[in-house]
Order: sequence, then C-alpha cells, then structure tokens
Amino acid sequence: MTILNTSFDTPYQTAPFSKIKNEDFLPAFLHAIEEAKAEIDAISNNPEAPTFENTIEALDFSGEQLDRISSIFFNLNSAETNDEIQKIAQDVSPLLSEFSNDITLNEMLFKRVKTVYNSKDSLELTTEQHTLLDKKYKGFSRNGANLPEDKKTRLREIDKNLSQLKLKFGENVLAETNAFEMHLTKERDLEGLPEGAKEAAQQLAEAKQKKGWLITLDYPSYIPFMTYASNRKLRKKLAIAAGAKAFKGNENDNQDNVLQIAKLRHERANLLGYQTHAHFVLEERMAKTPKTVEHFLNELLEKAKPAAEREFKNLEAFAKELDGIDHLEKWDGSYYSEKLKQKLFSLDDEQLKPYFKLENVINGVFTIAERLYDLKFEEIDTIDKYHDDVLTYKVTDLKGNLVSIFYADFFPRPGKRNGAWMTVYKSQYIKNGENSRPHISNVCNFTKPTKSKPSLLTFNEVTTLFHEFGHALHGILANTTYPSLSGTNVFWDFVELPSQVFENWCYEKEALELFATHYETGEVIPMDLIEKIKASATFHEGMQTLRQISFGLLDMSWHGQYPNSITNVKAHESKVFENTKLYPDVVENCMSTAFSHIFQGGYSSGYYSYKWAEVLDADAFEYFLEEGIFNKDVAKKFKDNILSQGGIEDPMTLYKRFRGKEPQPEALLRRAGLIAN
Repeated sequence: MTILNTSFDTPYQTAPFSKIKNEDFLPAFLHAIEEAKAEIDAISNNPEAPTFENTIEALDFSGEQLDRISSIFFNLNSAETNDEIQKIAQDVSPLLSEFSNDITLNEMLFKRVKTVYNSKDSLELTTEQHTLLDKKYKGFSRNGANLPEDKKTRLREIDKNLSQLKLKFGENVLAETNAFEMHLTKERDLEGLPEGAKEAAQQLAEAKQKKGWLITLDYPSYIPFMTYASNRKLRKKLAIAAGAKAFKGNENDNQDNVLQIAKLRHERANLLGYQTHAHFVLEERMAKTPKTVEHFLNELLEKAKPAAEREFKNLEAFAKELDGIDHLEKWDGSYYSEKLKQKLFSLDDEQLKPYFKLENVINGVFTIAERLYDLKFEEIDTIDKYHDDVLTYKVTDLKGNLVSIFYADFFPRPGKRNGAWMTVYKSQYIKNGENSRPHISNVCNFTKPTKSKPSLLTFNEVTTLFHEFGHALHGILANTTYPSLSGTNVFWDFVELPSQVFENWCYEKEALELFATHYETGEVIPMDLIEKIKASATFHEGMQTLRQISFGLLDMSWHGQYPNSITNVKAHESKVFENTKLYPDVVENCMSTAFSHIFQGGYSSGYYSYKWAEVLDADAFEYFLEEGIFNKDVAKKFKDNILSQGGIEDPMTLYKRFRGKEPQPEALLRRAGLIAN
C-alpha cells in the first residue's frame, strides 16, 4: 500500500504530489482495484433485495480511491510525463479496462441493476436519481451485459487492445513533437518575427546549449513563426514537419494505429448491436444519430463554403499583389492572413499583446467570474503541486465557504502535450449530508516570460484561456449528489457550451476594461483597439468554419461507416477533404495520424460538437447581450440551470429552462457574419 491508497492528510484533501513517486503508481493501482472489486462484490452479493440505495447509489460511490489515483496519474501523463510514466500507463490501462469490464460484465450485479431499472416506475425517484438509474443501466447494456459469453470475451479483448492503441497513438504524437527542432543560426532567417518570439527562440536554444535560435512544433514556438516569419522556405519546412507528425514510416508512425482503432471500434459497436461506432456514441449525445450530425455539418457547409471561397480568393489576390505568390500553399495561410488582417483592421497581435499580460488576463477571468457568479479566487501556497510552474488557488463564495480548489498550469515543457484542456483531480458530490467540493485544473501552453518581457498573450491565447476557464467553471460550480453526474459529466456535444460561451466576454468593452491594461504603462486598452477586435472577430470566419467542418466530416468518415475497406489512411483522408479543400494537398502530410482528439481523446464521433456548441453559445450569449453582459439574473439562470447541474437531466431540457426556448442556428450565422443581422 502506498500514500496514494490512504485518505490524503493534506489541506482540502489535495493530492500530495511531492510525496508521490513513480514507483508508487502500479502498486497503488493494484491495491485500489482490489479494494474496488471488494466494494462491487459486496453490492453484487448483498442478500437484501435490490433497491436504488443499496445497488445504484452504492455503485456510483464505489471505487472512489481508484478514481482519484486514476485522475492524478493520467493528468500527470498529459501534463508532466516521462518514459517511466508512459511505461506505467501501458501497464495500467489494460488493468483498468479489464476492471471496467469486470463490472459491466458482472451478471449478478447487472441482474440487481436490471431489477431496480424494471421497477423504476413504481419508485419515487428524483429527476437526478432517474437519470442515474438510466445511466447505470445503459452503462451495462451499452457495454455488453446482455451479450452471450463468447461475445463478452471478445469485447474484453477489444477494450484491452483499444486502451493500449490509444496510449501508443498519443505517445507517438508527443515523441514526434519533441523530436523536431529547427535550429537557426542566421538572424535574417527570423525576419518578421516579433522580438518576444525571437527572444523565446533564443532561450530555447540556450537551454539546449546551442547558439542561435530554436523553433519547435510546440504551439508557442510554431504559431508565431508560421504567422510572422517572412522566410517562405522555412515556413514550408516547419509546416511540413508539423503535418507529417506520426506519418513518416518510422517507429512513431500512427497509420496502422489509426486503422486498427477504427476497425476495433467498429467491431465493438457491431457486437453491441449498433451499425457503426458513431451510432453507438451518438445515442448518448444531443444529436442522437449520424444522420443528424451529417445534416448539421452539411447545412453549415452550404452556408460557409461560398464565404470561405470568397475569402480564399481575396487572400490569393492579396498574396500575389504583395509578394507575387502565384499559388497559395498551406504554409502561406497564417502569414498572409495576418498581413491582410493588419491591412484591413490595422490590427496585429504584437499591437495587442502588451495589453494581455498573463497575470492580468488570469485576474480578468477571476473578476468576471466574481461579477457573474459571486466567486472569490485566492492564490495559496499551502497545497502541493506537480511542477513549479503550477499556480494554486482557493475558490470561495462571498461568505467565505469553500467552493473549489483550482490549479493552473500555463507553460509548455518537454513532458507536456500540446494544446489546452480542463481536468478534474477530485469530483464534487454530496454524501452523508456533506457537499464534497471539487479540485479543478486548467492546463495550457502559453509563451513563457523571457528575461526582458513577462508572458504576453496573443488574442487567440486570451480566448483559449477564457475557453478553458469556462470548462473550469462547469467543474467549480458543480452541485449534484452523484459524482458520475457532476460537473462536465454531460453529453459530449453539450460540454463545450460553458467554455465557448465564456469566450464571448473577451470581445466586450465592459469586460476588456477590467483586465486589458498595458503591462508597462498601466493604460487601459484603447477604445479603437476594442472596436478593431470586434470588427476582426469574423475575419476569415468562412475559412475557419470550413476547416472545423472538414475535421468533423473526417471524424465521421472514420467512425460512421464500415472502416475495414480503408487500407490507405492518406488516400481516405484526401477523399473526405475533397469538398472542403482550399489549399493544395501536401504529399508528406496527414491529419489523421496526429488527430489526437478523435484517436486518443474522447472526441471520436464527437468533433462536430465544437460547431454544435457554437450554436448553443451564440444563442445563449445573445440573451446576455439583450439583458447586459453582467446581468445577475441571466448569470444566475445560467449557473442554476447549466453550470451547477452537470448531467442530471437531458441537456436540451436544461438549456430551454435557462433560455426559455430551443437554440437557434441563426444566432451563430449572424455572429459569424455569414447571414445579415
């Protein structure tokens, strides 16, 4: 038994990161799995007749220690990993998959759940209890409880294989990201690059005992170079390297992993009686069916494509006029888009960055959360963290009651995967009359402070921080009885609503003036810049929408049809992109082999949900705009019906309770400038 198997004797029961050693994890998992199995056996073998309390409720509260260990370990595997942790993940994932199957394929347990489920109409259950009962029953039936023994055995094999393949996929992407670096020794090769980006590249080189500058595939290094560097050959080199991740036929190649994951998911869905993996997944989404998703994406495509093609033609003409470029390539897109944006709006990120010092933006999201939801954020140093970069906060209500613990981890490092995400170290739930509060984390990859400058964010990074903090609020304000319905445990195409709606405050004068102050002079962001931010918000919206639609369609192509006939990953992908393609194809590049959202993360058959949630968020924010962006009544409705409710009811029911009506797609199209206001 290790420290991980004990009740943490720490402030607020936070994870004791500094006391955990890598070698603790495997024994901790083994012990916690045995403990959880004993809890399941006690429920299964209970001599008393099955009731909601002794079966359904007991099941939801079982395995708490295992859940905590898993959350700590897998969050570290994303944010602070190393070879040892990755090896443990490969060993542990099949054990967890097997344990999960031990539960869902436990006939005695399923019999008890089924007995309660079949008598649900005669039980006096709350709405939340009804939802939990339905979820638990489906958790069994959707995972093979009604299958004959031979098919159950095959299901176990598939799940074990999938857990390892997904891990391997992610490890390969991270290895490929870390393996590439572009070492520049001539200053002219950095022409166009902002001073801050140059300094960061110089510090990267120094850290590796090299002279000159280093450019990597980590976003804070990659994005500025692709956006500002005037050396087209070097942009091409970097773009091809990024697009070729895990598509080079080397030991980190993911082509076979992609094919295997798609085939195994399809076989699994068929075993359970579903036509495809997408049919299986979407049964538990707002969209319900692949047909609805395809209709939704194609309807958006119809509206966005003419605008995207117009924007692309204008960009081509602009590049030709500026630099005599005859054929616009993928490595030209960000560069000339930024130049055109500067011309049209006299606005560029370098103008804006001085107003978005990271610490000020953090204070901004806290201030907005306080004004909307009466929350106080206090930085504390009394709790453990897994890396010095991590910031830790105590979140309270206006009376000083603990609402949540919040971790923030903002800078890239070799053991951290790219991108940005929100995660949970401890779920919220109510047990024995006590409301156990959650521990929530935001992880991002922003530009680190340099010797001469603090961390100054691009506007895109500001919206990313707001986005992830919107997810965090969903976790922080959770207020449900059962852990499996708490916080972000909602339908996947609903989970992006709190995050995407919170981004809207970045564009509003009343909100920007709270935090957008010049890091040197303290001057509040000028009104003309705010107006330019708003005016440029829909710049190239058609092209951006087309890009998101193409990713959604690619996801559905892997998961919404019979995948066994697909033998060539690149050829399949090229065919899918045919109707959404603007730039010429790059032979060396492949999207699928590094599409971590759908092959490692939880977005398989769900990538469309970003656009789906945009419809919800545009519609929801129109309500705030109508009543005032800091209107307490609207904020209370959003908190009481969305943020605190987790997955206790069908999301459309919750949304209509907040908004008074179903969401209207026109709100998104209006905001995007794709239809007239």
